[in-house]
Amino acid sequence: MNHIYDRKGFVKLITFDGHTLAGADLANVDLTEANLIQIDLTNANLRNANLSNADLRLANLSGADLSFSNLSNCDLSGANLTGANLTGANMTATIMKGTSIPLTTIATANLKSEDLVGINLQNDIDK
Repeated sequence: MNHIYDRKGFVKLITFDGHTLAGADLANVDLTEANLIQIDLTNANLRNANLSNADLRLANLSGADLSFSNLSNCDLSGANLTGANLTGANMTATIMKGTSIPLTTIATANLKSEDLVGINLQNDIDK
């Protein structure tokens, strides 16, 4: 059994079998303030999940369904979002420094401009 804790490491949010959450069905799960650093969430179903204030640094979210999820104030720095579905996701004040997210993913996400308020998108080209 493995556990996902909050950022401080005190509150157990979910328990799962195995070593990865790749392909996991986490739709509608409350992962507020979850510590998901370097977690493999490849092809996971996170539709309508609450990931507000979660730490997703260096997480692999490639192919994940994040549609209509709450990603507000979370840290996606260095995460891989290649092929992720972000349709309707709330990305208010999300930190995305060094995040792998193709423009096609953003372009097809149907994100409203208010969902992108405060987003920090930086890449290594600016250095």
